[in-house]
Amino acid sequence: MRVGQPIRLIVVDDSAVFREVMLRGLSSDPALEVAGTAKDPYEAVEWIERVRPDVMICDIEMPRMNGVEFVRKLLPQHPMPVIVVSSLSHAALDALEAGAVDFVKKPDMRAASDVERFLMEVIRKAKAAVKSNPRAGSERATDDVTDRYKTYGTDDDLIAIGASTGGTEAIHRLLTALPPSMPGIAIVQHIPAVFSRMFAERLDATTPFRVKEAQSGDVLRRGVALVAPGDRHMRIVKTEGGYVVRCDEGEKINGHCPSVDVMFESAAKHAGPRAIGVLLTGMGYDGAKGLLAVRRKGGRTIGQDASTSVVYGMPKAAYEVGAVEYQLPLSQIAGRVCSLLGS
Repeated sequence: MRVGQPIRLIVVDDSAVFREVMLRGLSSDPALEVAGTAKDPYEAVEWIERVRPDVMICDIEMPRMNGVEFVRKLLPQHPMPVIVVSSLSHAALDALEAGAVDFVKKPDMRAASDVERFLMEVIRKAKAAVKSNPRAGSERATDDVTDRYKTYGTDDDLIAIGASTGGTEAIHRLLTALPPSMPGIAIVQHIPAVFSRMFAERLDATTPFRVKEAQSGDVLRRGVALVAPGDRHMRIVKTEGGYVVRCDEGEKINGHCPSVDVMFESAAKHAGPRAIGVLLTGMGYDGAKGLLAVRRKGGRTIGQDASTSVVYGMPKAAYEVGAVEYQLPLSQIAGRVCSLLGS
């Protein structure tokens, strides 16, 4: 990015109406410049080579070549942050796996308020994306757990994981690296409603854990991971039967519902020194206060480092307030969690 200059964007979408809406909406922010629009990936490549954009915003459902395939083929040749826009589809998660740094749910074009919400979210994420490290997502987290057949920790232990931008892939890699004998795992990922269910289903199908979108009353059992619904705060409560979760509507905290802080603070309150808090890649500062609460209650805390974070925002904020006990690359987090739990 050119210092002191607007963030240069290109918009790729097969709908002329949608491209015009994007052009007008994004150009209203002086920090952004729409340097080109394209109706398909082939035209987009011409714009990319001509204007060298800082960020690309790309639809997923397009003729000739879909957005997921385009991201897979484009990024090795033209590394840049890509934000994909999508209707309710697993393809958004496919695009993140392919290398996109973030996604935004496509609006109902008949509802002005939904279009406005969409444009504000794209603007916010474009400003964050330009500071991201898309290459960080390629690191694997499978090289530091030597015995995947041990039973780690006790039923009184609890693992809480929070993430935002870049987090869907970081969480997937972390769960893939962890042995399936882990105590219960609670996950807050900043993700829209409905997509959280798809994310949980994907983790369930591709990791050693039984993963589901959380509902109030669900128990955090060994080998189970619960993902907060995309429009509910998730709190952890200790009962006679173990740790259970409560999922409730509420105001956004730190700009998010679900909030990582809400989950971490409940883990600190009810699990105390038996909690392990892990804060992964993401923009903003959600989770910093809650992770500090976990550490002050005697729990152990881990923050992902800058070199492997797609956006080193949330873990940085936590590190700066003294909440992070161990700052580690993604590939070392699973091993550290195991060593903290013991066998």
